[in-house]
Amino acid sequence: MHHLPILLTLFSTASAACTRAFLKSATAQYVAAQNNTPTPLTRSTLAQPIKIDFTRSAHDTVRCATFTEIIAATNPHPYVIHTRMVFAPADGNATLIESVVTDQGDWLFNATGTLALNAPEKWDPIPAAKQDARAVIQAAGDAYFDRFGNVSVVVPWGPPCYRLEGGLPARGELRGDDCVMVWPSTIHVPYRRYVVDEELGVVDIFVGFPGLDRTQGENPMPDSHFFRPGRNPRPGKLDRVVEKL
Repeated sequence: MHHLPILLTLFSTASAACTRAFLKSATAQYVAAQNNTPTPLTRSTLAQPIKIDFTRSAHDTVRCATFTEIIAATNPHPYVIHTRMVFAPADGNATLIESVVTDQGDWLFNATGTLALNAPEKWDPIPAAKQDARAVIQAAGDAYFDRFGNVSVVVPWGPPCYRLEGGLPARGELRGDDCVMVWPSTIHVPYRRYVVDEELGVVDIFVGFPGLDRTQGENPMPDSHFFRPGRNPRPGKLDRVVEKL
């Protein structure tokens, strides 16, 4: 996790207001950031060129925050990176850059598979009249995490009934317009940080997910999930979940 004023030099754009154009400019200039621990820039992914095969960003003008997914499957050192950036609305300065950076040896890491499943999808802007409310979009992502610790929570799944875990599709059972997934029921998922983009109908949530690193017991570990409820014909229904553990 970065709290580094020096990273402000990455962004040549300044803004007196948090507009979508400003946030899109910031994500366009972003390349990569190191994985969730304070790291000298000379040893972070910011300090190295990365051959990017695919990238997708979300822009939250209310929180003045962005989310970017980078897939570098053909890079000499393959990566899949999720990054959240937060800016001060008054002056456009970056106040936080945090990343989950995965590579060979991480849980279910498969950059080639991640690229193959992501790249064909087109996520065009949703017309304003058809956009879900921010609260509806965020609630769909929260329901997903809440269900890990409470069997009574209903997750608003819809077709095509799969989530992308690492580079693999985890498919549920489609029953009509509903999707049945297998869930644990005793996991509390804390430290949620959101980027909601109504125009794309998506929310990314950075969390601490317990038990991901066996050397750390049940301590919450860095995790990012990218949800797409706003594109399903039924409001608030999830048709896409990307997990970056």
